Amino acid sequence: MSAPPTEVALQALAIHASLGGVDVLHGIDLALPRGCWTSVVGPNGAGKSTLLKVLAHLLPYRGEVRLMGRSMASVPRRVRARQVAWLGQSEYSGSDMRVWDVVMLGRLPHQAWLAAPAVADRDAVEQALRATQAWDWRGRSLGQLSGGERQRVLLARALAVQADVLLMDEPLANLDPPHQSDWLRLVRTLRAQGTTIISVLHEVTMALHADEMVLMVQGRIAHQGACASPATHRALEQVFDQRIAILPLAGQWVALPRN
Repeated sequence: MSAPPTEVALQALAIHASLGGVDVLHGIDLALPRGCWTSVVGPNGAGKSTLLKVLAHLLPYRGEVRLMGRSMASVPRRVRARQVAWLGQSEYSGSDMRVWDVVMLGRLPHQAWLAAPAVADRDAVEQALRATQAWDWRGRSLGQLSGGERQRVLLARALAVQADVLLMDEPLANLDPPHQSDWLRLVRTLRAQGTTIISVLHEVTMALHADEMVLMVQGRIAHQGACASPATHRALEQVFDQRIAILPLAGQWVALPRN
């Protein structure tokens, strides 16, 4: 699913990035279509999380990232925070913070300095908490929640931004299968509303529900294409050394261990 420039949400041009002095991304060129869900998949150490952080402007890099056709470096930080929401991997928030206050942090880009939350902010927080089924915990502290419950609260914080682009690194961590299904329904709802979603996922079968897949190996793009495409399935099997097979099951594509 290639997109013309006017329909690209995020674009990476000749991106190089390093961690601890070690090169991790090697000349990444990538265009992510607007209003679609793109899953990023690859073996451990492929550079998936690093790429996502670069796209979120959270790591230094060489090259250029464009947001809606505009160089990310030229977008004011506050504007960027309203347009791009981030859910990181194993994020930490103060255990003593109330759930409501954690999710309200997602509204900071919309608020004047030291201003009290407006009605629109409170409405956005309630909507996000209800969407993640975390509304009943709004008065509890994060320290009173399980890992899966905390993950849903952090997702609510990202949703409360109401951004055009939502970047999620391992959003299914600590979620049991029913709540993974809830997450999938939520992503489909957001996509139907026009949100651009980019998610790094280890759950290959879940990643195959996306519109488009980006496959990474050793800091490079190995393939980009529609999740329903046989070419994507062949590339996915190859990326994982033919140890999985992509097969149809009950009208969906699934990844199964190869015998």
